[in-house]
Amino acid sequence: MFSFIWYIIIGGILGWLGGLILGKDIPGGVIGNIIAGIIGAWIGGALLGSWGPKVSDFYILPTLLGTIILILIVSFIMKAMGGKKA
Repeated sequence: MFSFIWYIIIGGILGWLGGLILGKDIPGGVIGNIIAGIIGAWIGGALLGSWGPKVSDFYILPTLLGTIILILIVSFIMKAMGGKKA
């Protein structure tokens, strides 16, 4: 149970950092940050593999890069739909 909570916390922090680096807001606030961090971990792991420092099943550098890629994709989609700029 505790590892699941830790997983959510780390995912949220990495999602927030990705948005901070790009200077873009992630739709959904805290929940959006958590989702972006978790999906970013999957994208980063698929593209870059497992390397760098690891915290609670998250490899920090691939996860951060995957989160940045995800935020860019979401921003592009939101802009194309004419919605809120992410």
